[in-house]
Amino acid sequence: MPYVVRVPYLSVPLLLVLLLGLAGAGPAGAVDRPVVELSRAQAGTGGSVTVTGSGWRPRALLTLLVCGQAEPSRGVTGGTNSCANADGRAVTTDAEGRFRRELPVVEPPVPCPCVVHVATVTGAGAEAEAEADAVLQVAGHAVEPLPADRAGGRLSLLADTRLRGSGGLLTWFGSPPARTLVVTVGNVGTSPVKDPVFQVGTSHGVFAPQWQDQRWRGTIRPGGKARIELPVELASGAHGDYTVSLKYGGKVLAEHPWGVGRPWGVTLFWVLVCLVVPAALFRAGLAVVDHARPRHPVHAARPPRRLLPRLPAARRPSDLPWVAPDAEPPRPTKDMKDMKDMRT
Repeated sequence: MPYVVRVPYLSVPLLLVLLLGLAGAGPAGAVDRPVVELSRAQAGTGGSVTVTGSGWRPRALLTLLVCGQAEPSRGVTGGTNSCANADGRAVTTDAEGRFRRELPVVEPPVPCPCVVHVATVTGAGAEAEAEADAVLQVAGHAVEPLPADRAGGRLSLLADTRLRGSGGLLTWFGSPPARTLVVTVGNVGTSPVKDPVFQVGTSHGVFAPQWQDQRWRGTIRPGGKARIELPVELASGAHGDYTVSLKYGGKVLAEHPWGVGRPWGVTLFWVLVCLVVPAALFRAGLAVVDHARPRHPVHAARPPRRLLPRLPAARRPSDLPWVAPDAEPPRPTKDMKDMKDMRT
């Protein structure tokens, strides 16, 4: 005889409430993706559109750019080089991850289709980059079809990045600091990636990275991995805290901090210049004065000067010895004795 399980009547409403709660939790998690909306989908050069967004990280710094050769499904195919970077805007989200900003409409450097590209500003200590696109038709701008997606492969970072190399004596005296960025990437796509072009950027402080295209020679097969080594060089005399970023396909793959020491050799050089040059000029001036001074004939040797003042000459003693204060008393003579006897 089969067992019959009796369910209390009160448990049925509880199960319904539980199921409704689980069903409502699904759409709530989908709101976490960043969303960008425009006040209008078409605008001419010289106008402006209002860009609003939600679902972003609270208190995050975002950049707003008008980019060409882009679609929301594929992103910006040419990277930020396809965007009007000089006319971009920045905005900070509020505590709920929302923002609202006016963006001037300008022609991007490449033909449309165009989008308004919004992305978080990356840097040391920043979280993973988030981005979103909204379609914008720039009236009067050329339109060309997007290039075929020939690279079916997609690269992703497999291991931590590191900087190889160290500074030398020339760097201590202001030579450009140079390192080698070493990363390990893997092809998670379905087709091989041949001779990929990476973008290596260096940023200092709150400034945006300065990107440089660098081609890596080789082929990465689907499911394979490769060790990429790319040179990185800063300007002469650079020092401080820098961040080296690696970008591929418009997305930042890795970031690595780089602390560059101050070139104290340059400071020492200028200190020596400030001490040696004035001393050399002084010695040169003395030599010129000594050379230009007229030559005098050699005179007879003069007696050395007396350093003490000349003393007055001693006075001759007085004829009357008893008048002189320091003279000795006169000795009795024979005449004096006779005169004394006569008086007595």
